[in-house]
Amino acid sequence: MSYIESLRVFVRVLELGSITSGGRDLRLTPAVASKRLKELEKHLGVRLFNRTTRSMTPTEAGSVFYDEAKAVLTAIDHAEARVASFSQVPRGAIRVLAPLGVGRRIVAPLVPAFSDAYPETEVRMRLSDRKVDLLADGLDIAFFVGEPGDSTMKLRKIADCDRVLCAAPDYLARYGTPQAPEDLMAPDHNCLLLRYPRSPEYFWMLRTPSGPQKLEVRGRYDADDGDVLTDWALAGRGIVNKPRFDVAAHLASGRLVEVLPQTPPLATIFGCLYPHKKLQDPKIRLFVEHVARQSKPLFARPKGPAAPQT
Repeated sequence: MSYIESLRVFVRVLELGSITSGGRDLRLTPAVASKRLKELEKHLGVRLFNRTTRSMTPTEAGSVFYDEAKAVLTAIDHAEARVASFSQVPRGAIRVLAPLGVGRRIVAPLVPAFSDAYPETEVRMRLSDRKVDLLADGLDIAFFVGEPGDSTMKLRKIADCDRVLCAAPDYLARYGTPQAPEDLMAPDHNCLLLRYPRSPEYFWMLRTPSGPQKLEVRGRYDADDGDVLTDWALAGRGIVNKPRFDVAAHLASGRLVEVLPQTPPLATIFGCLYPHKKLQDPKIRLFVEHVARQSKPLFARPKGPAAPQT
């Protein structure tokens, strides 16, 4: 197995650009990762990387070997997944991606119970609000709130996800409570936006009796971290558009107040994406089922007046 593990180190080091990053991804120290690479180069009789103090790039031999090594590792993972279906004990690492809010408030709290039920599995979570390439980053499952961005992946819808506009009471006391969607466009109002390259939230879509209404809202602050937007809203700095589960505790405590409840943002979905081949891996299937089953109460619609239908 040491040769296979050396292949894994080589592939991740090349993909992530450094021994430190590649080793960290595989839970190896830089010294161990470097040793594995040297053993592999000695076995092959060629240098796989050009190393300088600032960069590490593959040699021509390294680039050629990467394609074949990646194919070998993919075949091994596929074979292990098929064989695992005969075992009653799922095992191995599950590499999970989730947006920050989703990961912190939905997925991460469910990991310990899954680990207790299946002690031979390992869950390795990566949280990011930025767009990530599932395959290139060697991930197994990507949870999301919104619209799936990759049609080549298998989609599992877990629940409908209501969104809500909200702000702190002192912000509304200073600038007024919007009474209609158009009020959000007033110069005095500050809309807090999630922005990053290829971000979908450069506008807000509200559900109105006459149909969806698009608003190109503006604000003085934006960030690529959804929790930062919530913190700004709590500090009385603006109106935020968030999944309801993400701010439910603040709404319940009164630290945030729902704005325009009769014309809320369009609902979206909570779901996950994973490569088709992962369907044969029982640990992936079990983890998705665990999250789907345990997270449903978070998406229960609050009692109150019915939202307008379109």
